Amino acid sequence: MARSRISPSAILENLLFVWFGFSAILLVGIEIASIPPFLQVLGRAHPLLLHFPIVLVMGGLLFWILPKSYKSEAYTQIAPFLLLLGANFSGITVIAGLVLSSEGYEGDALFWHQWAGMITFWGGSFFYFFQKRKQKALQIPSILLMLCIVLTGHWGAAITHGEDFLLAPLKTAEPEVTLAEAEVFEHLVRPILKSKCESCHRDGKVKGELRMDIVEGLQKGGKSGPFILAGDLDNSLLIQRINLPLEEEEHMPPKNKTQLTEEEMNILTAWVNSGASFDQKVADLPEEHELFQFASKTFDSKQEYDFDAVSDEKLEELNTFFRKVNPIYPESPALELSYFGIAAFDPKSLSDLQEIRTQLISLNLDKMPLGNASLDFLNDFPNLEKLSLNFAELDEDQLERFPNIESLKELSLSGIQLSQVTLERISGMKNLEKLFLWQTGLSAEQKANLRAQLPKTEIDFGFDGSDVILPLNPPRIKQERILFSESLEMELSHPIPSVEIRYSIDGTEPDSLSSPAYESPITVTSSGKIRAKAFAKGWIGSQEVSSVFMKSGIKPTEYRLLTQPNPRYQGDLEETLFDQIKGENNHTSGEWLGYSEDPFVAELMLKESQSISELAISLLYNESAYIFPPTRVEIIGWKNGKSTIIHSEKPEQSEKIGEIRSELLSYSLKDADFEKIQVKLYPIQSLPPWHPGAGAKGWVFVDEILLN
Repeated sequence: MARSRISPSAILENLLFVWFGFSAILLVGIEIASIPPFLQVLGRAHPLLLHFPIVLVMGGLLFWILPKSYKSEAYTQIAPFLLLLGANFSGITVIAGLVLSSEGYEGDALFWHQWAGMITFWGGSFFYFFQKRKQKALQIPSILLMLCIVLTGHWGAAITHGEDFLLAPLKTAEPEVTLAEAEVFEHLVRPILKSKCESCHRDGKVKGELRMDIVEGLQKGGKSGPFILAGDLDNSLLIQRINLPLEEEEHMPPKNKTQLTEEEMNILTAWVNSGASFDQKVADLPEEHELFQFASKTFDSKQEYDFDAVSDEKLEELNTFFRKVNPIYPESPALELSYFGIAAFDPKSLSDLQEIRTQLISLNLDKMPLGNASLDFLNDFPNLEKLSLNFAELDEDQLERFPNIESLKELSLSGIQLSQVTLERISGMKNLEKLFLWQTGLSAEQKANLRAQLPKTEIDFGFDGSDVILPLNPPRIKQERILFSESLEMELSHPIPSVEIRYSIDGTEPDSLSSPAYESPITVTSSGKIRAKAFAKGWIGSQEVSSVFMKSGIKPTEYRLLTQPNPRYQGDLEETLFDQIKGENNHTSGEWLGYSEDPFVAELMLKESQSISELAISLLYNESAYIFPPTRVEIIGWKNGKSTIIHSEKPEQSEKIGEIRSELLSYSLKDADFEKIQVKLYPIQSLPPWHPGAGAKGWVFVDEILLN
């Protein structure tokens, strides 16, 4: 009796139901399933498998898409088998993809890729079983199924190459950044991470539970703990992994990926070593800094000017308590000038600027009472590019004779009521690139006409606050140093010239009503902390920005450490506390004393003539490196052999990972005639639950004690 032969088609048809069941189980239970090693190998073969079924299924579908092809003899012999074979390989590919998705992939692109892949598999299978019934009716479904295959590939590319991979060549190039505008992380570090790291560590593909496409992900770290420890090269996983031998499994990037260049490795190392700031500007770095040197070669800041620089002596002469003149960036011959102090302003002082008429490219006269002064004086500056007159006292006659300055690129006239004649003058300034006209009383029609007359100008009419209220960016604090001997000058600024900056130096939180309004540079003569916020009508006040300032104090006759710092962070031992050298925002710089296991305890011996009214402690806070505020501060004084607890305080603890920063704890000494003072700082013994290193011991870092 002859055996019946089982055809290959029958085997493949039955296998389809196996793939249906297996894929359905994985689709529902992949997150809780334990994947055996042999299936993990299959999962990682997903990129190798996927091209074959695409060719087979699309080849079979072409017979229904092309007119009359399904009536040909070739169709009856080839098309059904191509579909059947392609559907089977689609099922295997879908199963491999579901297994691979368990290895750290997530996000919207993965969701759509999975379901489009399943529809391709299911659709191809059903198409095969129903293709003999109503062939003419299958032309449109075949087109839709082919479109689904294309979308599956698109979302798959989004997972492996990023969501903008397909259309990236069509996107407009980002505007060039100047050195004055460049930020260390955004313009030096992030491009490296984007090109060499994000393909494996971003939304949709989070290997090792580490996301590198967002700042929060870098700060949080991955399953191995903190990825970046600011200032700590030895313990930062980023620096460890990029320096591992190429053959090591944990080397980053993997050896099958494009490797970092030596220059890119140097940038990442210098960034972490200098504090791993996410908002520091390149221009705030010392010129000799490695990152500044690299940026100066990379960015086009530096618009070249063909005029000579003004002498330092002349700049010093022009700088007064109501006027500030600076180069726009270090060593630039071009100058920017701002006036402060409305009461001290005299329009006649503008004649002083004739001596820098060639070099002046930016002039800020916000809120200044210009009286009856003609604005024709602006024509004296042939290279003036930026002019700010926000809320300046100008009458209608002055504005209606506003000069047409051909070199001017940016003009700010916010807070000034503009007449139609003035608008006509402004509309003739065709070289303007930016125009700020907040609160100028213009109608919708006037705004539309001005936009039409200046189509190439970016015009900002401000935010009316009718629908949404947005927060302002915080102001910036500029100070030459933190530690000073006699006095220190600090400047506050904001990218929107018309906002009001309120500040405090007495420890209180600045508000929009009672805190002093910033008008001119602030001079301080004692230690403290400046806190500042920006406010404007129709906006939410900005977040607070702060900076400490420290007056070098009296040096005790004798001082010593009663507990020893960690050997890795012992600076110059007790000499560190009174060396008058402010430590950098980098705990590995050798200028800090670090304590973790034991509290910091220092003893200071004083002479009778040393009358002390204030004691301040300079600290470093860097939560990403486990450096927190002390949990308790104790200051004990001795007089006539008897001790008194002067202060026992629990400083406010951190509630999130912040930027690396210097802080100052100041304490008043009510009874100044102490023979000896003891200072104790207790480090946090268990990091809070929100921290990546929850439960671990924290650190206290100290570099100066100031007695005044």
